[in-house]
Amino acid sequence: MHNELTEQDLRMMREELDHRRVILRPQLLEAVKEARAFGDLSENFEYKAAKQEKNRNESRIRFLENMIKTAVVISDHSGADQVGLYDRVTVYMEDDDETEVYQIVTTMRQDVLKGLISKESPVGRRLLGRRVGDRVHIQVNESYGYDVVIRAIEKGTDDGEIPLNKY
Repeated sequence: MHNELTEQDLRMMREELDHRRVILRPQLLEAVKEARAFGDLSENFEYKAAKQEKNRNESRIRFLENMIKTAVVISDHSGADQVGLYDRVTVYMEDDDETEVYQIVTTMRQDVLKGLISKESPVGRRLLGRRVGDRVHIQVNESYGYDVVIRAIEKGTDDGEIPLNKY
């Protein structure tokens, strides 16, 4: 499986990976060593916490390495009047009589609570390439789907302002 990421995603991931390897890893190893010196490890909260944080860092390093290794670089090829990557899309949800604004992003930067929708999600997948005025049916699962109408498209760019997901 390949991860579709932008050049900016990869740049940000490499920067985080370098930071975690060069700066954070030595600090966390030192914290574990200091906490171990406190004595009895079975009742040493500082040791357990330091060890847990070191393991969390190592896990993130492995995750980032795997994402970078399996990445396929993509870019936005949408027209000026089409929904593309990093565009803000205003949609009218007919069933709820509500308007929502989404920004279509890569999986590494999605945050639904902030309106950042992955291009691989049911919503993102269906909106990409569409135009203002298009009625789009979004099938969430086998038994549920809904319709939206695209009201506006605000073109965006991958400027690095949207941070990477932390898990």
